[in-house]
Amino acid sequence: MTQPFTLPHFYMPHPARLNPHVDEARAHSTEWAREMGMLEGSGVWEQADLDAHDYGLLCAYTHPDCDGPDLSLITDWYVWVFFFDDHFLERYKRSPDRAAGKAHLDRLPLFMPLDLSAPVPSPENPVEAGLADLWARTVPRMSEGWRRRFAVATEHLLNESMWELSNINEGRIANPVEYIEMRRKVGGAPWSAGLVEYATAEVPDPVAGTRPLRVLMETFSDAVHLRNDLFSYQREVEDEGENSNGVLVLETFFGCSTQQAADTVNDILTSRLHQFEHTAFTEVPAVALEKGLRPDELAAVAAYTKGLQDWQSGGHEWHLRSSRYMNENAVRGGGPRPGCSGFGTSAADVRTLLATAGVMGAPPTPSGQWGRLRSFTHVPYQKVGPSRIPDIRMPFPLELSPYLDDARRSLRHWAERMGILAEGVWDEDKLRAYDLALCSAGLDPDATPEALDLSAQWLAWGTYGDDYYPLVYGHRRDLAAARLTTARLSDCMPLDGEEPPLPANAMERGLTDLWARTTAGMTPEARRTFKDAVDAMTESWVWELSNQLQNRIPDPVDYLEMRRATFGSDLTLSLCRRGHGPAVPPEVYRSGPVRSLENAAMDFACLLNDVFSYQKEIEFEGEIHNAILVVQSFFGCDYPTGLGIVHDLMDQRMRQFEHVAAHELPILYEDFQLTSEARAAMGAYVADLRNWLSGILHWHREVDRYKEAWLSRRAHGFLPYRPPTVPVPALR
Repeated sequence: MTQPFTLPHFYMPHPARLNPHVDEARAHSTEWAREMGMLEGSGVWEQADLDAHDYGLLCAYTHPDCDGPDLSLITDWYVWVFFFDDHFLERYKRSPDRAAGKAHLDRLPLFMPLDLSAPVPSPENPVEAGLADLWARTVPRMSEGWRRRFAVATEHLLNESMWELSNINEGRIANPVEYIEMRRKVGGAPWSAGLVEYATAEVPDPVAGTRPLRVLMETFSDAVHLRNDLFSYQREVEDEGENSNGVLVLETFFGCSTQQAADTVNDILTSRLHQFEHTAFTEVPAVALEKGLRPDELAAVAAYTKGLQDWQSGGHEWHLRSSRYMNENAVRGGGPRPGCSGFGTSAADVRTLLATAGVMGAPPTPSGQWGRLRSFTHVPYQKVGPSRIPDIRMPFPLELSPYLDDARRSLRHWAERMGILAEGVWDEDKLRAYDLALCSAGLDPDATPEALDLSAQWLAWGTYGDDYYPLVYGHRRDLAAARLTTARLSDCMPLDGEEPPLPANAMERGLTDLWARTTAGMTPEARRTFKDAVDAMTESWVWELSNQLQNRIPDPVDYLEMRRATFGSDLTLSLCRRGHGPAVPPEVYRSGPVRSLENAAMDFACLLNDVFSYQKEIEFEGEIHNAILVVQSFFGCDYPTGLGIVHDLMDQRMRQFEHVAAHELPILYEDFQLTSEARAAMGAYVADLRNWLSGILHWHREVDRYKEAWLSRRAHGFLPYRPPTVPVPALR
């Protein structure tokens, strides 16, 4: 069969190595698969299928340093996960039978108890039998933290198969952002990262939940999945009728040829590998120092990072050799120079390595060759003229609170009391130009006067902090002071009634006031969630400063995900959820459809802000954190082209929001058997998100903050840093 496109040059800086126990793993996994009922008689695989796929070779390449028994166990896990995928395809996707598929998936978590003494059901099929056996053999030597992470990753891998099945049922192809997010769960690479921990070393608990370790896992995942999409396009799209393939997603989004889409997927893959390296070399050492890791914990992080690199290289070698994939002439694109041979030499094409680093040219792709150096070469303060505002589709009507004028007056008085107008960052003219009470009046038109005041003050506090960090710390290139400020802000939000520190500046004074008024009456869990949302926002401002100091335009995927934090989206969602009561179970808010709905809304709002603020940020502030600039850098395109891509993505995210609300939430309600009260609460929450979207568009159109006439009048330099002076309490 003719291949639908030519495989591109692959960036692969680490040579693959083969575990010497490969034959042992092959023999063991074959007998194990037969014992579990996965071969003859299963209706899914025969012996020839397992031999051709050669999962022993996959695991020997991806885990080159572990011993024979560990390699055999890991190989069994991969046999199981690929059998699960093919079994689900044959039983539930080809039909398609959503109800039976859900019933099958609902039973599988029962075979992964955190407490091994807990009873499990009797397996009814090879998938259940294999999972029960593997879980019992794997988890005894791992910590409870690892067990929880791996169980969650496995459940995501299983449950998000329903998302794939739903999209097949509807004939729907995901948008690029939705696809990247869901592919991490469906594709199973976070699950693979858990097995890398098993084979190398567990990630220490103090850093397991930090941004650098999360980014290592996510960039690893994205690269694994995008590489697999390139090799598996022919089998998945042309043979199996799959909609979940990155090449197909970009074909559809850009309306381009399959070859152009494949080249763009490879550009994104390369960018994610660059992000992995950047994080490993810059952010991981910083967080290790911050958390005070012991030498053995540092060694564990290093071993885990190396294990992820080995997986990338080994997975690539396996794709070149497995009959499961399209790999004709693959070595021509990313393989060795003439005269090189042997295991691992597909990573030895120096020309490809230099080209993807931006050092020397390679044949340009239709999307523009991504170069590592390009992201560091932006010249700030370029004249770009007024921001160009496209025709933005808004399907939801605008409503404004009748208490808007009162909220404006209240916000001014509050800002004065907190000292926000006295530090040189804002004054009354800026407060009027930003009109954050207008934003709140659109976000929550049904709010009481007190709730509207609180909402406007939170928006003002977050916007002030977002302006404060670059003005005060950016010019001085003082990350240490920014981190100190961020830590003190977190201390202003006590969880258990302890006294907050005495405020040293307007930000601390404002946050202390808002925290006390907002969290009164909250449950401990809700208070923790709310604090996490604020912490995510303030910590993301430090991330922006770090990029600014390096003059580094972020990777597109990393940018969009961090943009939600820098924009304070989680904080806004937490405020939206207030008042809906306990009727909605927490697991509903954590479900895939609700997170998909929220992320679509967040991204629309963030991209909308980037469209309106382009001139403000690029020309007047010398900023690099703008989606249009990120797209321009990635594709090597001009402003109008970058704006067009961002506008198309905005529209796709809005359509996804509408799709989830109309089609996925009703199914979710049935799956969770929600009460009428809970359904009404969720309906009110969706209405709040619709108000958020229409209100924020109205606010951007109306305020002076993004208009050239006001910007040219109010542009000014950076502020000198003054160490915070903690007031001394008066003696009584």
